[in-house]
Amino acid sequence: MKTGLMKLLEDSSLLKSASVGVCCNHTAIDPKGDHVVPLLQQSGVAIKRVFGPEHGVDSTAQDMIPVDEEEVTKIETVSLYGETEDTLHPDPETLSDLDILVFDIQDIGSRYYTYQATLGYIMEVAKDTDTEIWVLDRPNPINGSDVSGNVVRAGYESFVSAYPLATRHGMTMGELGLFFQRELKIDCPLKVLTMEGWNRMSWYEDSGLPFVYPSPNMPTVDTAIIYVGMCLIEGTNISEGRGTTKPFHLFGAPWIDRKRLVYLLRKGAADSELKGVLFREATFEPRFQKHAGLVCHGAEIIITDRNTIEPLLLGLVVLEALLRENPEKFEWRTETYEYVDDPIAIDLLFGNSEGRGGLETKLPPREILGSWQEELISFNEKRERCLLYP
Repeated sequence: MKTGLMKLLEDSSLLKSASVGVCCNHTAIDPKGDHVVPLLQQSGVAIKRVFGPEHGVDSTAQDMIPVDEEEVTKIETVSLYGETEDTLHPDPETLSDLDILVFDIQDIGSRYYTYQATLGYIMEVAKDTDTEIWVLDRPNPINGSDVSGNVVRAGYESFVSAYPLATRHGMTMGELGLFFQRELKIDCPLKVLTMEGWNRMSWYEDSGLPFVYPSPNMPTVDTAIIYVGMCLIEGTNISEGRGTTKPFHLFGAPWIDRKRLVYLLRKGAADSELKGVLFREATFEPRFQKHAGLVCHGAEIIITDRNTIEPLLLGLVVLEALLRENPEKFEWRTETYEYVDDPIAIDLLFGNSEGRGGLETKLPPREILGSWQEELISFNEKRERCLLYP
């Protein structure tokens, strides 16, 4: 299988006479593990500027930590995740002197994951600077066929809900670029260097490519799968396992009765006909963020069958159980989240207020998920026009 980067390295002649920038992080590697920046330099491309997304070019910063980029091989670098919301969009001056911006970052297939928003924001600016965006495509690691969830409503936009995408969008980064251009009319000059040999029904391991963790708390493909639902825990006062070796698999808080929680989880899974996962009682100590240094009680999620799991339904089942386990201490997160104070975090993650409202009024998780079917059908019609692979 060949990624967009591998295709570019076969013929980078068009870049050699151009003013070139690169937006990347540490996932932009070839099958040997070598990075896009030195690879392009070795092929004779003079890179003028490097742009880093959330977490930084080397992906060392935790989530929602502003990044002040250091030089990458003595090239000017620009952070697209700084102290203010304005930094999420590149300054037009940093694009106006570039003929081409090469974009190579591994996505994980969930709307909340901010790298696709960074691509869209770059395209918004490039539309005015007439900078051509070249997306070097990579696999959707959780397959490019399964689509689920709701579409972001107007008024609920943020860095985790920047565009009207389904929660699990089922697209590659190149296809997302086409979606932004064709369906959202972000009509900047765009070129997608497509992959060869990728089947959209496949999981990442089927590609034969090395998997590099795309961000500090995304260590495995299994984590990426459950993140579709378990990222919703960020909108609560419950630890989602950041600061442990099993983020998003582990979740809990100091006050939780883990035995009762697992009983509720298993009952909720049975009632919702959730398959492909099991829950075990767990106790853990996060080393940073929520409840850092405190012993937390809760549960661990173990995937038993990738092909039957519905990860967004999983997230709804987990939230329902947490609400019922200790309603006096469970809270929705109200602190500023991704630069936004209102709506609150959980509504930004859902992209509407209906997900939270359904849980609060005790609608069954399967019913909440089903209520979004009509908008999902509409999204899929637009998505189909942007797909590049069988």
